[in-house]
Amino acid sequence: MLEAKQCTLYSGGLKGAESAFGEAAEKWGVSEVNFTFEGHAIAREKNAQVLSEEELVRGDISMELASKMMHRTYYGKTKIRKVLQVIFHMVNKGHQVFAVGTILEDNTVKGGTGWAVELARLFNRPVSVFDQEKSKWFSWKDGSWKEDAPKIEHETFVGSGTRNLTDEGKQAIEKLFNDSFGPA
Repeated sequence: MLEAKQCTLYSGGLKGAESAFGEAAEKWGVSEVNFTFEGHAIAREKNAQVLSEEELVRGDISMELASKMMHRTYYGKTKIRKVLQVIFHMVNKGHQVFAVGTILEDNTVKGGTGWAVELARLFNRPVSVFDQEKSKWFSWKDGSWKEDAPKIEHETFVGSGTRNLTDEGKQAIEKLFNDSFGPA
């Protein structure tokens, strides 16, 4: 079992799931880095790292490719592009990815959270999603979502997810940390 103090959470510090991941990290003594960009309002500013334009460009992706992977249309809006670039930096730094949201019928995850999940799958990273509609964790294994009880097993990990966090979603994050590191 890893010790919490050995680990670092990478997130975006947005309200909802990302803030809840940050609060849990703080409670368990996990280091935390919240990536953002100039002019982007985040709810959790602890250890915020404002990415420069040059750093953001390193996480650039074709909006056509993102649209194809996510089975939805993304337009070239600057803010959406920057959000996707921030998510790239989160997943690039964190080896294991945890997200809270909704798994859709096409195996993608709803909203911007889905980009973190797609990048994790693209980078062959362990990825788990707490589906708030089903109130269960699922991990991507052998090409499909399997019900799971994941644990934090790597020193660097990502916490991402919906802004519309339910009580069940918050409890799932707390349980993930407790199951991984023991009581806070």
